[in-house]
Amino acid sequence: MWRDELRAAGFTARRGQQFAGGTDSPDVICEELAALHQEVKFVENLNLIKATEQAERDGAGKPWIVAHKKNRTPWLVTMSSELFFKLLRDGMDTFAVRNAGSSGEY
Repeated sequence: MWRDELRAAGFTARRGQQFAGGTDSPDVICEELAALHQEVKFVENLNLIKATEQAERDGAGKPWIVAHKKNRTPWLVTMSSELFFKLLRDGMDTFAVRNAGSSGEY
């Protein structure tokens, strides 16, 4: 589970939907990464475009990632190139301050 990957990396994380029981609950709750929307998919045939559209929509202006995997494969993370380059430039400070404007800029 993605929650376990986050924990192995030193983050405090728990499942969202199952923990809170609400349909508007995030897939994973991680206080250290609260400014990041994490869409989690564990399926054999992922429509990545639809998954990224859902992440952007559900993230409501937050930076987002799609963490995804198939059986017997490692986890992969997909994000916009804008967020990728911002992470390369600014590191984790990207999540400390964000522009929550409707344009989706980080």
